[in-house]
Amino acid sequence: MADSFSKKENFKKKIQKQKEKAQRREERKANNNKGKELEDMFSYVDEFGRITTTPPEKRQEVSLDDIQLGAAPIPEEETRKSGIITFLSEKGYGFITEDRSKENVFFHQNNAREILKKGHKVSFEKERSAKGFSAINIELVK
Repeated sequence: MADSFSKKENFKKKIQKQKEKAQRREERKANNNKGKELEDMFSYVDEFGRITTTPPEKRQEVSLDDIQLGAAPIPEEETRKSGIITFLSEKGYGFITEDRSKENVFFHQNNAREILKKGHKVSFEKERSAKGFSAINIELVK
């Protein structure tokens, strides 16, 4: 009994797929990357964002100590500030208005070396506290 037309066609397709598969296998063997040097497999990006095979120019190395993570550091301001006492309570606390920024800074009499009165010109150091800045090491300016 003879094979039908569709069986013959399916057999031909099956043989054709096997030939294509064998051909692809041979191409992979010929073009494989095994045995290449590591340098040959590198790709680089140039300054225009294009992928190239040439390595970039050597530049000076960056030290790990030069890298800063997070927010930029706040530059140190001068340590001593000057101002005028604008308010002083009977309990010993008050406010000093800075000469430069006109900002009010809290202080307490315990942080002063001398007895202070309203209107005195003083020099002091600023310290960050829980409620803002406060003045410490307060001295009268003569």
